Formats: sequence, structure tokens, C-alpha cells
Amino acid sequence: MWRVKPLDAILATAEKKSLHRSLGPFQLTMLGIGAIIGTGIFVLTAEAAQKAGPGMILAFVIAGFVCAVAALCYAEMAAMVPVSGSAYTYSYAVMGELLAWMVGWALILEYAVAAGAVSVGWSGYVVGLLENALHMDIPNTFVRGPMDGGLVNLPAMAIALVVTALLVVGTSESATVNTFLVIVKVSALTAFIVLAVPVMNMEKFTPFMPLGVTGVIAAAASIFFAYVGFDAVSTAAEETKNPQRNMPIGLIGSLGVCTIFYILVASGVIGTVGAQPVLGPDGAGLRPGSPELSAACAALGDAQVVCSKEALAWTLREIGWPQIGNLIGLAAGLALPSVILMMMFGQTRIFFVMSRDGLLPSVLSKVHPKFHTPHVITIITGVFVALFAAFFPVGILADISNSGTLFAFAMVAIAVMVLRKTDPDRKRPFRTPAIYLVAPLALLGCVVLFIFLPNDTKLMFFGWAIIGLIVYFSYGYRKSHVAHGSPETHELDADVPPPPVPPVV
Repeated sequence: MWRVKPLDAILATAEKKSLHRSLGPFQLTMLGIGAIIGTGIFVLTAEAAQKAGPGMILAFVIAGFVCAVAALCYAEMAAMVPVSGSAYTYSYAVMGELLAWMVGWALILEYAVAAGAVSVGWSGYVVGLLENALHMDIPNTFVRGPMDGGLVNLPAMAIALVVTALLVVGTSESATVNTFLVIVKVSALTAFIVLAVPVMNMEKFTPFMPLGVTGVIAAAASIFFAYVGFDAVSTAAEETKNPQRNMPIGLIGSLGVCTIFYILVASGVIGTVGAQPVLGPDGAGLRPGSPELSAACAALGDAQVVCSKEALAWTLREIGWPQIGNLIGLAAGLALPSVILMMMFGQTRIFFVMSRDGLLPSVLSKVHPKFHTPHVITIITGVFVALFAAFFPVGILADISNSGTLFAFAMVAIAVMVLRKTDPDRKRPFRTPAIYLVAPLALLGCVVLFIFLPNDTKLMFFGWAIIGLIVYFSYGYRKSHVAHGSPETHELDADVPPPPVPPVV
């Protein structure tokens, strides 16, 4: 179970495949921004405010810093090993099959649950748009899950199933459409910043940390979700021309642009409508997405940003820009499905690569004869994403997704350091600066944020890990191609699922 897949074999396999290398630095950066800017900033702003109050600005900085040092580690591995599979493939080459399996298993949790979270976020904005622009009265029973004051979130379930159908038939976004949707999202955030920041009241920032430092770190652990997506850039490594140069630019460039936007947006929310948490009878902050917070918000008439399912649109309506708020809702409604698509595609790609290595049954990556897509695993994934979206609030889904992401990022940080020792002479087109400072900081940051996730989230992660170990030792351990002395794979070109964003020539 400690057997490794030689890097030379991984790279040889990649060279035999026919994924066209055409993505440049601009397309990669746009892909990264498109994957990052989504539910995190549009929806989780309210979650962060409930945990940290105005201190959520520090939460964005902390989460952004951890992501930045992790991105530097990712950049070295992605440039050196430009193949599909992301952290799973890197771990296989460095730390052995068992840890690679656990990383891949965690990534499955990350992508699938994250797609559910984005679906819930999309539902919040679309429902808010319908209620405010068309003056419809939609009962919470059918637009919120049972933990959030409703019964089932039908819009979230519907959008997840629609995206699944699109992925199955192979109807994919063009790079032009993706770039347009990135522009829509960035324009929406820019409009929010332009209207909200100039009218900020600095008194709204007091008290700055109503729930203390622990509240800020807990918010950072949740808001980390707002940065997830940059690793989706690394899954496009096989479609990247000159990955040795362009992968680091795409990773770090997209992360930097998004961080600036996040801090400005958070400041605009705090300085205009305030961001103080709703407290329980004991003076402690109520957990986001809990029945207790839902009841408290109902009693308050949903008159605080922490109660909103569409924080940015709600804020603009409160400060006298109702039509612009509706446009923000429209922008989210148009753009967030592309994020769901990217998350679900990333999940099916991880499944595809793991199945290619023999760790999962080949039937899971069976390619449809007409659509040339891995329809079996796409449908399975879509059903679970739809169920997550139907019955869980966005904050809990984001936390569960974060647990898988933090584990994968920590493994990459370890892998970079190990490979520097075990294979120091291998060509590194991009070298992580101050590796023995940056990588430990990334590892420490991931561990700290994981510790500050809610206890039930950590229990779910460990339960998922136990299931993963059972699957590995009952199947993957015996069926692995590496175990049978065949580390390379020779799939037909037609077996490779096309990326959802075809490259621009």
C-alpha cells in the first residue's frame, strides 16, 4: 500500500494521450477566477459574519494566506507533473498508493459536496430575485432544507440535475461563454464595491471581533470555501501549453485577483448594513444553518445580513439600490451554474483518473458511445449532489467540502518537501520559494483551519475516510495497476472525457 507510481511513468502516460495543449496564462487565470468566484463570496459572506462579525475581514485574509502558500506548493507540483488528477496524482508519485487513494477520496468529497453548496447558493439568489423583482411570495418550505427552516430545496435540486444532464450529453461551455460569465461575476462584484464602499460607516466595524479570535479563525475555516477552485486549474494541466510557465501564473494570478475582491466586498457589507452576529440566550453565536438561527432570524424579520441567503443583493437593497440588487441576483443566477459544472467535472475527472489506475472499477469511468462522456459516474455524482443540495444548508455543505480540501492541500505541501529530498535533481520549471518555510506554513495552516471546523463536520470527514479505507482494501489494493507491475495506462484517445471549457486557439 506504500507502492508509488513512478513520476516517469506518469509523465509517459500523459504524453501518450491526445488532450490538446492550448490553454495559455490568460485562459488559465480566467478559468481560475471563474471557478473561485462563486458561492463563497456571494453567499458565505453571511456565514462568516455570523461567526466573526466585522472580523470576517481578517478571516478572508487568513484563509487567503493559507490558500496562497498552498498555491505555491501546488504550482511547483503542477508545473513539474502536468497531468490530470491534481493532488491525487502528486501524492501517488511521492507518498504511495494508500495516501494517494485517501487524497483522491477526499477530493471526491470536496468536489461533490462543493457542487451541492453552490447549488444551494444559486437557489438563494434566484429565489430572492423572483421575490423582489417579480413580487412573488415563495414559501420557505420548498426553497430551504429541513435544517434551515424548510422541507426541501427544490430549486437547488433542480439546478444540480440540469447540470448533470449537460455533463452527460457533453453540452459544454465554450471558453468564450466561460470568459463572459467570469466578466458577469466580476462586474457584479465591482458594482457592489463601487456602490457600497463609498458610503461605509466606520462605526459599523465596532465591536470588530464580537466572538473573539476563535470566532475569526472559525470563520476562516468556513470562508476557505470561497477560495476553493484554484486547484481546478491544476486539473487542466494536460490541456495547458507550456505548463511549466503558465500553470503558476494561472494559479497565483487568479488567487490574487479574487483576494482583493473579497476584502473589498466584505468591507462594503460591514460598513453599510453591519455584520454583527445573532446571539443565543447564553451570549454565544448561533451556528449558521441551524434551526436555532433560522428561528431567531424569523423573529427578527430577517432584518440582518447574517439571515440573508443572498447577502450582497440584500445589502444593496437595504442601502437604496433595489434594482442593482436585483441585477446582482441575476448575475449570480446566470454565473453560478458554471461553477457547479466545473466542480462536478473536476469530481468526475478525479474518478476517471483513479479508475484508470485500477483503484476503482472500470465501469465507473465507462464512456458513453455517443456522447463520449463518463456518463455512469456523472449520473451517480449528480444524484448525490442533488440530494445534498435539497436537504442541507450551504454553510454545512461548505464546511464538509473544506475538510476534504484541507486534507488534500496538506498532502500536497508534504509531497513537495518529500520530493525535494527524494528526487532533488528532477527538473523543476517552477520552484516554490523558501520551500521549507512556505510548505510547513501551508501544512500548519491547513491543520489549524481543520481543527476549527465544527465537530460534526470533522466526524463526517473521518467517517468518509473510514469508508474509503474499506473500499481500498476490499478492491483497490488488489486491483491496482501498479500492484500488477503496470504503472502506465494505454486508454484510447476517445476514452478521455473532454474538458468543460474547450481551449481558445
